[in-house]
Amino acid sequence: MSGTNLLNFDSMITPKIITFVYWVLLILIIAVSISYTIGSDNPVYGLIVLFCGVLFLRIWCELLIVLFKINENIQILANKAVAVESPSQQKSSHILDEQI
Repeated sequence: MSGTNLLNFDSMITPKIITFVYWVLLILIIAVSISYTIGSDNPVYGLIVLFCGVLFLRIWCELLIVLFKINENIQILANKAVAVESPSQQKSSHILDEQI
């Protein structure tokens, strides 16, 4: 990742940040679920927090990553469209120059 791509927003750093945040929050969820399991009268609460927390965290992070993957794929398609249109535009401008 070059500095120019970063300054022009051609490459995204947010997916890397989302991955880091996922791991930090996963550790936090595990710690909270352990504390609920040990500290509460009913250890099932800790298991519920663990299961639901991990599930919802994973879904949330995957949805965010999907948005960035869509952006990457749209950029690829746009670049391909520009590459396909460029030769035809050059031919049409050349024809117009000959007619003038």
